[in-house]
Amino acid sequence: MADQPCLRDGDIELTYTDVARRAEAIAERFAALGVRRGDVVAIMLPNCAELLLGLLAAWRLGAAATPVNPAFTANEAGYQIQDSGAVLLLTSTADADYGVPAVLAKDLPARSAGVAPEPATGLGDLALLIYTSGSTGRPKGVMLDHSNLVAMASSLATAMRLDPADHCLLVLPLFHVNAICVSFLAPMVSGAQVTILARFAPHTFLEAVERYRPTYFAAVPAIYARLAELPGDVRPDTSSVRFAVCGAAPVPKELLRRCESRFGFVIIEGYGLTEGTCASTVNPVDGVRKPGTVGPALPGQRVAAMSPDGSLLPAGQPGEVVIQGANVMRGYLGRPEATAEALAGGWLHTGDVGFLDVDGYLTLVDRIKDMIIRGGENIYPKEIESVLAGHDAVLEAAVVGAPHPVYGEVPVAYVVTYPGAAVTTSELFERCRRDLTKVKIPVAVHVVGQLPRNAVGKVDKPALRKSLSMQSA
Repeated sequence: MADQPCLRDGDIELTYTDVARRAEAIAERFAALGVRRGDVVAIMLPNCAELLLGLLAAWRLGAAATPVNPAFTANEAGYQIQDSGAVLLLTSTADADYGVPAVLAKDLPARSAGVAPEPATGLGDLALLIYTSGSTGRPKGVMLDHSNLVAMASSLATAMRLDPADHCLLVLPLFHVNAICVSFLAPMVSGAQVTILARFAPHTFLEAVERYRPTYFAAVPAIYARLAELPGDVRPDTSSVRFAVCGAAPVPKELLRRCESRFGFVIIEGYGLTEGTCASTVNPVDGVRKPGTVGPALPGQRVAAMSPDGSLLPAGQPGEVVIQGANVMRGYLGRPEATAEALAGGWLHTGDVGFLDVDGYLTLVDRIKDMIIRGGENIYPKEIESVLAGHDAVLEAAVVGAPHPVYGEVPVAYVVTYPGAAVTTSELFERCRRDLTKVKIPVAVHVVGQLPRNAVGKVDKPALRKSLSMQSA
């Protein structure tokens, strides 16, 4: 296996031996810059081999990694780097100072000098800090240790029946745990290979399928929508693809059927959270697939529906989806109260509502939380609301998801000003563009006299969403 192809991108192709040697060399560079066991390395790169090599190098030293979205503004990236306690930043440009030493990807060494510290990484050591927002709007670091990653990778490999003959075309962004686990770690523990695409575009993606002959890939509904809308005369050779995975957001059954019929491969829908190290259910590659469900629990996990009183519900009865297994996170970095709430009673509480059928297949009904999922990207209204409310004229703001035919949902904002104050939508958009990644910027901002409220005085977001749904009907 040492000389088998392991990892490639548009610039480089590496065998398993090459990957091990380069990770060792990069670990030496990190160690020379002061990285030690228990430290955190921030990695802010677009999809490329160097990102994954940096990840492996940090783990080689017993350090953790926190992948940072390279599209983040300085405000967003600075918060994550500071909150994580990162001691080093691996990046592609040195145009921002985040208060820690920076290493440029182009300067990473390819050869080891044999001076790396002795390996001492344990299963209980922190491996990843993946940032995800919560109800407060402040991003939280989800702490995943190596035992979480081992459980997740082996569970996925078993469920997807991966072996050394498999080849994953990695197209999802690597600052998400989805791409790290489904498209990198699972094939790695199977002795398979990975080809990294820098970004998704329908024609270049299909050209890559024809060129590299992958056996599977993982994508979000927005990608399948883009593929499905291609002209009918676009007929690529996709015969190498054994299956594809769809996750991160709800997907219409019709879209899956259309893509399966057109491209000739099976699409399996799954479900999971970052707090569960990526995935907890998936429809089987071989066996009974139930469209409209997200499949049964992955090997080694238990998924249930729970009533508000904490009792588990029988098949067919909806409740909060809860999860147990070695994949469940250690907790949120520096947030013991949020951790206790999420892991109450020995279960990971997802905030999603769903029910299991008699065969254990999960159907998602709704989301308890107000999270918006735009093309597979999780968007948290509170974060956008906080930016809008930072304007001197804004009294309060509410952001909800509006239905969208391609992205599933897009954020729409409603703003109330202080009495006698005035603000233009242009000013508010400019503020959002300054402090938010493009995907989080609302597609519309409405300045209104008041926001709808429920019986206890809280902003009635369901009413806002219903209004938007009626407008789009």
